[in-house]
Amino acid sequence: PRLLANGSLLHPGSRDCDRKYFDDDSMVCVCNSTYCDTQDPVLLPPLGQFVVYESSKSGKRLERREGHFQNRTTNPDILLILETDQRYQRIKGFGGSVTDAAAINILALSPNAQKNLLRSYFSEEGIEYNIVRMPMASCDFSVRPYTYDDFPYDYELKNFSLVAEDLLMKIPIVHRAKAMSKRPISLMASPWTAPIWMKSNEDWKGKGWLKGQAGDSIHKTWASYFVRFLDEYAKQNLTFWAITAQNEPSSGFVKNYPFQTMGFTAKSQREFIALDLGPALAKSSHKNIQLITLDDNRIHLPKWAKEVLSSESQAYRYIHGIGLHWYMDFISPIKGTVEATQRLFPDYFLIATEACAGSFFWEQDVILGSWDRGEDYSHSILEVQCGVGGRELG
Repeated sequence: PRLLANGSLLHPGSRDCDRKYFDDDSMVCVCNSTYCDTQDPVLLPPLGQFVVYESSKSGKRLERREGHFQNRTTNPDILLILETDQRYQRIKGFGGSVTDAAAINILALSPNAQKNLLRSYFSEEGIEYNIVRMPMASCDFSVRPYTYDDFPYDYELKNFSLVAEDLLMKIPIVHRAKAMSKRPISLMASPWTAPIWMKSNEDWKGKGWLKGQAGDSIHKTWASYFVRFLDEYAKQNLTFWAITAQNEPSSGFVKNYPFQTMGFTAKSQREFIALDLGPALAKSSHKNIQLITLDDNRIHLPKWAKEVLSSESQAYRYIHGIGLHWYMDFISPIKGTVEATQRLFPDYFLIATEACAGSFFWEQDVILGSWDRGEDYSHSILEVQCGVGGRELG
């Protein structure tokens, strides 16, 4: 290993961060066609030793440090005690979304820059993402609204087909990521909207939900749409670990909501899962897929879970987990929401499915290298991971 100017160790094979500053608190590691910082593969250290990876406001980025554990007779400034017999939750992993916007920006790079970027996320030389969330058709990170069957009243989904955004952008990128990863990558899918001919407002955006009620032809067709999506992706050699019943179902009740959306109440989603989606998945070749409810802000917990997982219907038999977004966390303390839900429903996993800094109208969209936003993400991860004793967290 060689010693960096700041005292950290850079190991053989790893490449240091090429720093670029935008201001005192905003710094990025430059990744381009010729250079990208890398890490040595993460390995467990010998017994009695530890490894620390440190990022700091002053400019450290995943810099590696080694040390030895001391016995309790010493008097260090900080004493950390690891209780190896006390375990709380399994961590499914960490990841991000391959949206249309992500694919467009990745493919706009030169071939070598694309390779370096994907390697920094998915290879053992990078941070080894092992979860990828993908929208079912268009979402708020798309340049156009579309679904996979925009032919009115096609109840048999004869015109269902993937589009260029899937076949030419998202699917090839995921295959490249999987080829780079030495760990399995779990795929998760989420729908933002049904075809507009199925919806009450017949629009992509704004206040609207599925026409009719659970068990009718519209709801059966929408459930079949999920299965067809999974079928078509399987033909492209991509299978999914999980699927959510709807992205942010509460937003479908907001007048003039600006993005693709569709509304469900807890009760209407419960009945859709019990009568339509659950049975459709169970009868398909995707019967082992993990079905996730909510996929919305934790402010809806535990009320949403109580309604959807109640014994009043059969929905609970088909559901495996509860998805969480972070946008209202500042008014929804974790103890009264996530922790309360875990205590009530310990057999269902809780997984963080979406977080995006700069999403509120009063915020700047992008701040390159923002340390403050990095702290926001880190705080959210630590709070959710450490604050819950559930079966599984992501």
